[in-house]
Amino acid sequence: MLPSSARSVVKIHMNDKDVPRENENKFSKILVAVDGSQASMDAADQAIEMARKYSSELIALHVILSDTTIFGTNPPQHIDEIKQQAQQYLDRIKQKLPNQHDNNRIQMRTELISSATAVAGIVGFAEKENVDLIVIGTRGRSGFKRLLLGSVASGVVNYAHCPVMVVK
Repeated sequence: MLPSSARSVVKIHMNDKDVPRENENKFSKILVAVDGSQASMDAADQAIEMARKYSSELIALHVILSDTTIFGTNPPQHIDEIKQQAQQYLDRIKQKLPNQHDNNRIQMRTELISSATAVAGIVGFAEKENVDLIVIGTRGRSGFKRLLLGSVASGVVNYAHCPVMVVK
C-alpha cells in the first residue's frame, strides 16, 4: 500500500494511447530513477505498483555525476563512498518489494551508472535498455526556482523516447 500522499498526487505525462488496457502488457520494462530523496522513494512505490499491475520487469537506476573532459569521464573524488551510498538507496528500493509469491513475483534489478548529467544518464540508459516507462520523482519546484535550478524530471520528460510518470 502506498502512502496516501504518493497516491493522490501522481502526474502522468503520456498520451491516452500510451496507457495500456488492463490485459495488455505495454509496460514490460519499467525504469525508476532514484537519488535517495523522499520524492524518488515515492516514485519507487509507484513503479513497484505499476510493475505488479503489468507483470513488468523493474529496473532501479542511480546516476553518479561525473565530469567530462576531452580525456573522457572523470569520476568524482571519493567515488567508493558515493557508490556505497548509492547502493544503499538501491537496496532500500529492494526492501520495498512485497513478499514475493511465485504468482505475483516482480523481476527487479538495480543499476549504478556514471554520466555527466542525470538527464542524459537516465534517458540514455532507458533508450539502451528499451524501457517502456520511466518513473521519476520531483521535489515540486516551479516557476523561478525551476528556471534557475533546472529540473531533472522536466529534462527526462522532454527527451525520453517513452512515456514518463512524474511522481510529486
